[in-house]
Amino acid sequence: MEMNQYLDIFIEESKEHLQSCNEKLLELEQNPDDLGIVNEIFRSAHTLKGMGATMGFEDLADLTHKIENVFDAIRNQKLEVTPEIMDVLFEALENLEEIVLSIADGGDGKKDVSAIVKKLQAIESGEQIEDETAENETSREQVQDVKKLKFDEYDRTVILQSIEQGFQVYEINIRLREDCILKAARAFMVFELLEKHGEVVKSSPSVDLLEEEKFDNNFSVAYITKEDKDFIRNSLLKISEVEEVLVEKVNVEKPSTERVQQSVSSIQSNSSQQTAASKQTTVSSKQSRQQKDSSKDTSQKQKKNQQKTIRVNIERLDILMNLFEELVIDKGRLEQISKELNHSELKETVEKMSRVSADLQNIILNMRMIPIETVFNRFPRMVRNLARDLNKKINLVVTGAETELDRTVIDEIGDPLVHLIRNAIDHGIETPETRLKYGKKEEGTLRLSAYHSGNHVFIEIEDDGAGINQKKVLQKAIERGIVTKEASETLTEKQIHELIFASGFSTAEKISDVSGRGVGLDVVKNTIESLGGSITIESEEGKGSLFSIQLPLTLTIISAMLIEVGNEKYGIPISSIIESLVIKKEDILQTHQNKVIDYRGKIVPLVFLKEIFEVDAEDDQDYVSIVVVKKGDKMAGLVVDSFIGQQEIVLKSLGQYLTNVFAISGATILGDGQVALIVDCNALIR
Repeated sequence: MEMNQYLDIFIEESKEHLQSCNEKLLELEQNPDDLGIVNEIFRSAHTLKGMGATMGFEDLADLTHKIENVFDAIRNQKLEVTPEIMDVLFEALENLEEIVLSIADGGDGKKDVSAIVKKLQAIESGEQIEDETAENETSREQVQDVKKLKFDEYDRTVILQSIEQGFQVYEINIRLREDCILKAARAFMVFELLEKHGEVVKSSPSVDLLEEEKFDNNFSVAYITKEDKDFIRNSLLKISEVEEVLVEKVNVEKPSTERVQQSVSSIQSNSSQQTAASKQTTVSSKQSRQQKDSSKDTSQKQKKNQQKTIRVNIERLDILMNLFEELVIDKGRLEQISKELNHSELKETVEKMSRVSADLQNIILNMRMIPIETVFNRFPRMVRNLARDLNKKINLVVTGAETELDRTVIDEIGDPLVHLIRNAIDHGIETPETRLKYGKKEEGTLRLSAYHSGNHVFIEIEDDGAGINQKKVLQKAIERGIVTKEASETLTEKQIHELIFASGFSTAEKISDVSGRGVGLDVVKNTIESLGGSITIESEEGKGSLFSIQLPLTLTIISAMLIEVGNEKYGIPISSIIESLVIKKEDILQTHQNKVIDYRGKIVPLVFLKEIFEVDAEDDQDYVSIVVVKKGDKMAGLVVDSFIGQQEIVLKSLGQYLTNVFAISGATILGDGQVALIVDCNALIR
């Protein structure tokens, strides 16, 4: 029986069962005597074991079998739930997640689970769980943290072909500093540097695990390049917090012709089977049983009420979105032609096309919407582990997890939320002793919520901790040269709060695994603003803090005001615009070296786009056209030649060769075929 066609279904359903186990374990920790929760976890583990055994993933099946045994003993009241047992169960769950992610990344699902199996067997037999911390530390020192790569037949074939074509193939082991907290970011920087000079063909742990920071301080990659090993090693060592780099040539035995042919045949077979599998529609087993057991009459009634779903690869939705974007561009072109020709039947047809495309746009955007719970789901366990590490008691309350965002936003928002939550736990919520001293409950509350408002989604992180100590923030800001002592005396409460977003700012007295380096909140703000969003802070000393994030629903199709500078057209996102206005040239004021205007009682600096983008434009008019834009509570007036009007545009990337163009976030194709650059207002406001 060929199993590859069922692999996608196995991976998706395994992730669902693991997420269910994760949520139920957290519930069980709060309600250790609730056998109903135990039974639910047991059922999920039992199903996962059967699926793993059927697909031939022995390590997964073996580990879930041992987990199942522990829960069987708990539900039969042979074992009591203790914090020590919970720690082992969470560790076992992490191992299962690593196996499933490895399979999803194309791995064979093999993992050494002997250590965690030994702990589970000890729990099952009633023995004391051994503390292996010292042993693990020793073993880490003995192996220098090196994770060796394992190559299959396909890998060997690729490596040998690369060597035959004159490339060098290296196995590179990278070790980060022990106190590195942005491990995923450092791994990304390593990959980014390597891909400038060659190609990464494999990594251990997998890319998914590296992105989710589910690795120790070391990882390995197989790398194909024409550079020598010393150049690669020295380049990587220049990356901050990379402590050691080992570069070795990869030597693999040459496979026989028959083995190479088998590898190629296997790859072709897998590819065709996955294509066939992707065309199949899957219906949940629960629905199938309901349909079989019910009569024809009740079946018809149920069909009206049942929500039928299919699994669609996200890449297909991306392709569909790209095709629709081309349709939007062509629609704009037709609208312009219709306007120029003034043909009644053509005009009527184009108007109908516009209505249909608007409906189609809503459907496609809704298809791409993903509940934010896919991001929120990782936080309960993270909060639990961090609270235990810091000896704090924290109750995480999550609301609005069903709120939906476009997947492009979902992909980017995870890391900023991690930093904000870690910040709230480390800096915000006090220890139980301190909270009791100030008349609070010893358990702090951390609220994570999301909700829609207009065309935006708001995400809020609120804690009932110590709040922001303004005096301490100002003192640290002055010490680090972020603000002068004179300027600090004129800052408002809101401006003081925003100092914590400055690069290099930290109030931590010492560096720890959680904080102290001044890295994090500046990255948070920059990431959110790059998504077209904003972040604000409300805080009261002694009572807590509220971080509020505002994000657009989608990033690909946006409303923009088209403007002209000289003979060139530009687009300014409507979400950044406060107002457009025309003033007399004599109303422009000069302060020091800057030109400003008095806008509703506020002094707003002017930015002349013709100078920024080096455009030849006449300057002999008596009136000046200005677009007032915002970034948080800061404003600027963009001086343009003329306004064209508002239009819905498709935001396109400039490509890999134009990644660092100042103040340009992308481009769009207009109805007449011209390309208009999209202005990045955040980059222009300082």
